[in-house]
Amino acid sequence: MGASEELEYLKSLVAQLNDKIGALEAKAKNAAPTPAQQLRTILIGPPGAGKGTQAPRIREQFCVCHLATGDMLREQVTAKTALGVEAKKIMDCRRFVLDGFPRTVPQAKKLDSMLEARKEKLDSVVQLQIDDQLLISRITGRLIHPASGRSYHKEFHPPKKPMTDDITGEPLIQRSDDNVETLKKRLGSFHSMTGPVVDYYRVKGLWHGIDAAQSPSVVWDNLRKVFTGKQ
Repeated sequence: MGASEELEYLKSLVAQLNDKIGALEAKAKNAAPTPAQQLRTILIGPPGAGKGTQAPRIREQFCVCHLATGDMLREQVTAKTALGVEAKKIMDCRRFVLDGFPRTVPQAKKLDSMLEARKEKLDSVVQLQIDDQLLISRITGRLIHPASGRSYHKEFHPPKKPMTDDITGEPLIQRSDDNVETLKKRLGSFHSMTGPVVDYYRVKGLWHGIDAAQSPSVVWDNLRKVFTGKQ
């Protein structure tokens, strides 16, 4: 994919997210918000832990923006491109679940400062925890819908129609870097980078760990308990 094609593709993703934000804002106006619906949370977990499965549920249940910054927006915002300006509009959403950011303690502190300037704060930081070997078996069968980030698995969570997204009917892909050696390197990098971030949020009393080896429905139940203050 050329640079211009990639830019157009990313613009399309941002446009889709803007549409979703508008729909969520309209939905929020029609209901009295509860504390959970004012949710500002961070979802931490290695590739294959289930963030792509759980984040859409969080978005719909709690009327928040799902910001998968690691997949789509980080480089564009850093570069301050025209697309980055559009991405910043999404990052200005008042209710959110962040996926892929912050990745370092300085980034976490910067996020704290940005929220404090708006007289806001994080509600929780949730880490999906799972053994690396189980992750590898999960990821090597993973299928992705690029536009939404929805994930499936050939064995554990197959789409209704082979290689086709259940919602849009668009084709799914298998990432070229979803192989054992590449995954081991990615997991090693993830653990070394996110360990200090997890420790930072532990000290602040925001961290919650959830066993992501459980079924998606059990993981979801545990997430809801965190977000509604029942855990």
